Amino acid sequence: MKTITNENNPTPTNEAKSNKKLFKLNQEIILFLVLIGLIIFFSVMSTSFFTTGNFINITRQVAMLGIIAAGMAMVLLIGGIDLSVASNVALTSVSMGMLIAAGVNPFIAILIGISIGVLVGLINGLIITKVGIPALITTLGMLTIVRGVTFVITDGYPVFGFPESIRWFGTGFVMGIPVPVIMMVLVFVLVYILLYKTYIGRHIYALGGNEEAAHLSGINTNKIQLMVYMMSGFFCSIAGLILLGRLNSGQPNALQGFELDVVTAVVLGGVSIFGGQGKLIGVILGVLIMGVLSNGLVILNVGEFYQMVIVGSVLIIAVGADRIFNKKKK
Repeated sequence: MKTITNENNPTPTNEAKSNKKLFKLNQEIILFLVLIGLIIFFSVMSTSFFTTGNFINITRQVAMLGIIAAGMAMVLLIGGIDLSVASNVALTSVSMGMLIAAGVNPFIAILIGISIGVLVGLINGLIITKVGIPALITTLGMLTIVRGVTFVITDGYPVFGFPESIRWFGTGFVMGIPVPVIMMVLVFVLVYILLYKTYIGRHIYALGGNEEAAHLSGINTNKIQLMVYMMSGFFCSIAGLILLGRLNSGQPNALQGFELDVVTAVVLGGVSIFGGQGKLIGVILGVLIMGVLSNGLVILNVGEFYQMVIVGSVLIIAVGADRIFNKKKK
C-alpha cells in the first residue's frame, strides 16, 4: 500500500490513515467470511454439522487451542516463537495428575502444575535473552527436553486416579456453557487488557516492530521477553489442566505435534511471524477457523493423514500471505 504524505509534512495524511484502517478491517472481514464459508460448506456436505450440539462441541474442542494461541500470539508479537507449548501442556497435565494421584490436595497440585508451566517459559526466556540462542532453536530444543522429562517421570505410562472434581475442568458446564470455553474467554480478556489497556502491550508491539529502537527508547526488552514467555508457559498450564480433566488421565504423549496447529491458527489470524503486527480478534477468528475445519473434516470422514496435509497447507498459505503483505508495506 502506498503511503500518502504532504510535501512539507512527511507524516501520513488522514486519507492514508483511513486506507490503512480499511485494509485492517478488510483483513478481519476476510477471516470472518472464510469462517462463514466453511460453516456453510460443511453444513451442506453433512446434516450433522449444523447443530447446536456440534457447535458446543467445536467451542469445547478449540478451548485448549485458543488458550495456547493467546500466549503464542504474544510471543510472535515480540518477534519470537515458542515451539515447546505442546510439550509444556503435557508436562503440566501429567505433573498435576501425578500429584493428585499421590494424595496431594488438588488445589495445591494445580498450583504446582501452573508453576512448572511458568518455569518452562522462564527457562525459554532466560536462554533467549541471557545466552543469546535464537528463539526457534531454544524452544525446539525445549520441545524435546520437556517431552523427554514427561516420559521420564511417568515411565511412559498414563496417570490415573483423580476425583470427579478434576473432570469438571475438562467436561463440566456452567449455565450450559462448557467450562473450557469459559476459561478460554477469561484468557482472551486478560490478553486483551494486557495488549490494549496497559503499557506492557505498547512495549510488546514496540519490541516486535524494532527491538533496537525499543531498547533505545528505554524499554527493558529482556524483561518484556521474559514476561511474555512466562505468560505462554502459564497459558500452557491452564490448557494442561483442561486436558487432564478432559481425558481423565495424564497422558505423556498427548498433543504431540499440536504446536503446528497453534502456530497455524495464530498466523492465519493475521499475527505476523516477523513481529509487531496482529490483533487479538484475528487470533480468535483463526482459532475458530481451525476448529471448524478440523471438526468438519472429521464429520466428513477425511483421513487423519489428509488432515495433516490440509493443516500444513493452511500454515504455508498463511505465512506466504504474511510475507507478501510485509513486502508490500516496504
